[in-house]
Amino acid sequence: MAHDHPHDIKPDPAGALQPAGCGACCGASDHAPAASASVPLGGGQRFRIPAMDCASEESEIRRAVEGIPGVLGLRFQLGERSLRIAGEPQAALAAVEAIRNSGFEVHAWPDATESSNAGDGSDHGHDAATGSGLPRLLAALALATAAEALSFLAPDAPWSKWAGLAVAAAAIGLAGFGTFRKGLSALRHGRLNINALMSVAVAGAFVIGQWPEAAMVMALYAIAELIEARAVDRARNAISGLLALSPDTADLRQPDGTWRSAPVGSVPIGATVRVKPGERVAMDAIVTDDSTAVDQAPVTGESLPVDKGPGDAVFAGTINQTGTIECRVTAAASQSTLARIIHAVEQAQGSRAPTQRFVDRFAAVYTPAVFVLALAVAIAGPWLFGWTVLAAVYKALVLLVIACPCALVISTPVTVVSGLASAARRGILIKGGVHLEQARLLKAVALDKTGTITEGRPRLVEWEMLSTSLPKPQAEHIAAALAAHSDHPVSRAIAAGLTPNSVEARNFAALSGRGIEADIGGQRYVLGNHRLIEERGQCSAEIEAVLHRHEEAGRTVSLLATASGVLALFAVADTIKPSSAAAIGELKAMGITPVMLTGDNQATAEAIGREAGLTDIRGNLLPEDKLAAIQAMQKQYGATAMTGDGINDAPALAQADIGVAMGAAGTDIAMEAADVVVMNDDLRRIAETVRLSQRTHAVLWQNIALALGIKAVFLVLALFDNASMWMAVFADMGASLLVVFNGLRLLRNPERS
Repeated sequence: MAHDHPHDIKPDPAGALQPAGCGACCGASDHAPAASASVPLGGGQRFRIPAMDCASEESEIRRAVEGIPGVLGLRFQLGERSLRIAGEPQAALAAVEAIRNSGFEVHAWPDATESSNAGDGSDHGHDAATGSGLPRLLAALALATAAEALSFLAPDAPWSKWAGLAVAAAAIGLAGFGTFRKGLSALRHGRLNINALMSVAVAGAFVIGQWPEAAMVMALYAIAELIEARAVDRARNAISGLLALSPDTADLRQPDGTWRSAPVGSVPIGATVRVKPGERVAMDAIVTDDSTAVDQAPVTGESLPVDKGPGDAVFAGTINQTGTIECRVTAAASQSTLARIIHAVEQAQGSRAPTQRFVDRFAAVYTPAVFVLALAVAIAGPWLFGWTVLAAVYKALVLLVIACPCALVISTPVTVVSGLASAARRGILIKGGVHLEQARLLKAVALDKTGTITEGRPRLVEWEMLSTSLPKPQAEHIAAALAAHSDHPVSRAIAAGLTPNSVEARNFAALSGRGIEADIGGQRYVLGNHRLIEERGQCSAEIEAVLHRHEEAGRTVSLLATASGVLALFAVADTIKPSSAAAIGELKAMGITPVMLTGDNQATAEAIGREAGLTDIRGNLLPEDKLAAIQAMQKQYGATAMTGDGINDAPALAQADIGVAMGAAGTDIAMEAADVVVMNDDLRRIAETVRLSQRTHAVLWQNIALALGIKAVFLVLALFDNASMWMAVFADMGASLLVVFNGLRLLRNPERS
């Protein structure tokens, strides 16, 4: 096999490694070897290790590589069973050889499919992902069954003994070659892992004459491992299934105006692509022509289609529903919002949650302890309890099978990955298991105003006539004509909120910081702010009262006037999101205190905050003031989240126990700055994150209790001669499958899991 030799390994040009210990996004899996932990990792060769399924095997590989000169750092991704090795090419080859000597297959990462298979969990060369694994294991099970039958039907016949031994040996060879290879390597290096325990147990049973049972144990163990690997891959692949949402080709406009289907990898930024109704958007882009409704659920989790027109962004993987649109590509296929989401979740899968770290530490003590207990039973059992030597050894071998920590070790990563994938499907990007677990501890949430509680863009919310000298429709047309000539956000909001008209404005002039003016129908009109009207000497007590009412409500007011007086008033405001009040109500119901922190003036903040249902409203805050407010909230309430845009609120986001970026679809900075990214701009996702964290924590401890409880029961049964080896392997692998499928419940609808 070409991949079985070091000289077949080719350098991997893709990607760079993060520095060792680079934080929550990298997690516990991102460490350099101890001797070089402080060395920055600037690149690396990438390899696939098909049999690297859990943290214990990662630890074995890490120990095998430690001490190799020239290896600067390692980066593990259990979700895709990959390892990046930073260092000189020769050092990487030496590391590969050391990993192989530890009993693991190592293959070069397939460059041609790296982008498409990243995180797919595919297992080249591993039985869990090949068609040959199951038939071979079923053949081993049939041979083991035949050995049991020969032992039962003709126990005293000499031919039966030798035939049964041969059949059992064949079954063990078919099912257990890989287990024995890794087990012997672990024992040679003084390590006790599941492969070492199974190797000793099966070999011991064979030596004491229990070869039918040894064959059955190995066959059942191998089949259960295959089933478990498939189940684990379901959790690992839950998010990478989004890759299938992006089409491989795009309808690309040619220089002559015709259209041609082209691979997305060859479409440059700035090119124009066409998306027909029913098709998926191939790349992140801006709509340039026509309008449509787009189903954005794969990216943002929104349940309803979103209207899109010229100037609106569309994301790769979303579905065009109603009309053909033309779009200008804004990001390469490999850098689309969807691709970055998948990459971020894959990175999060590599980080260990607190419960997972606890389980890893516990398993590191538990396995040797039970091995010592089994040894004590084999040696001291005949002296203390009068057992025969063979009976004592058999009980010890049963204990070894029970001691396998697989169910315990696998219970936490599967649950955490399922929780991360479930959140991503709903437009919540959680960047690590630690944040998924910590969310349940939140006692307070700080909320930025603009773009978080509010829409983040001004709208015309009210307008009224202040004079009867002009008909209302005519005043509307004049104001719309004036506003259309300005790029100021307030003017754009007024123009968008009024009925379009054909009134022509001439001699247009901008009044810096105050408004705009133009000639319409032989009359000079101005549309300006309170300051402009005061400068013109046109304010009155009545107008001041009306202005005060609107300003108290947090609105920005523009007034339409002529030389003879003020004609109409237009109030613009950043309106509250429809979901904000409900979201804040949910947080309060969960015992979480919401607080508004905003740089806007206190009057506007009060108006918006009261409408959203807030009572603690703090305005006029600079970034450093928000940071101080977060620190004070942590002392007052405990665990505190900060919710903002991920840019201006960066100090507060960094200080908070959990930083949440809102509406970050397509925004690199927000995705980098926050621990949790809510892709669809909906505050209700914060409460959903807390509920998901609570469910994940509950499932984690259910799994730990199941794994340890089942082992405790069979430990007692084994000591009192009520458990056989095949019963023990059923119990061990049954517990593994039970905790895996319990963890997978989180992939279902969160309201039902």
